[in-house]
Amino acid sequence: MAADDLTETPLSSRSVYRGGLLHVMEDRVELPNGRQATREYILHPGAVVVIPLLASGEVVLERQFRYPLRRDMVELPAGKIDPGEPPLVCGQRELLEETGYVAQKWRFVATIHPCIGYSDETMSLYLAEELTPGAHNRDGDEFLEIFTLPLAEALEWVRDGRITDVKTVIGLFWAEKISQGWQPPECASP
Repeated sequence: MAADDLTETPLSSRSVYRGGLLHVMEDRVELPNGRQATREYILHPGAVVVIPLLASGEVVLERQFRYPLRRDMVELPAGKIDPGEPPLVCGQRELLEETGYVAQKWRFVATIHPCIGYSDETMSLYLAEELTPGAHNRDGDEFLEIFTLPLAEALEWVRDGRITDVKTVIGLFWAEKISQGWQPPECASP
């Protein structure tokens, strides 16, 4: 039995807002039943999430204030992909810029789509191992506290609600799988 075609066909598209990070679109679409509807969504350049795992089994985390929620959040290092930048290079850049750590070993873990109802954002998750600490190179508007936490404790923070950021929750669950023996393939150096 063939699945029904659920495709929505674009009829028109217009840019509603373009800022430094967000580009908001409004499209008119034809639905599978022939009716029309409006779809509002955000175009996003993509991002990379880094799971920095120390040899001790601790994970490197960040605490930063997130304005839309008006509170501090605990997160894995992550950042937006620059135009033309390969995701692995973005992850390496963001890890160094935000935390000061450099990793000798990189492994691609997964691709996630965190906001499918209103954005085309794609996030690539990478495991970073064999870490060496160093000096960070943050942007002038980035204020972060960097700290390490045993993976088991970080997972407890997920369970008790101290970590709620979706990319971090997913990254920590992948780190748990990795700690139980699943190994992603090693990345080639860029």
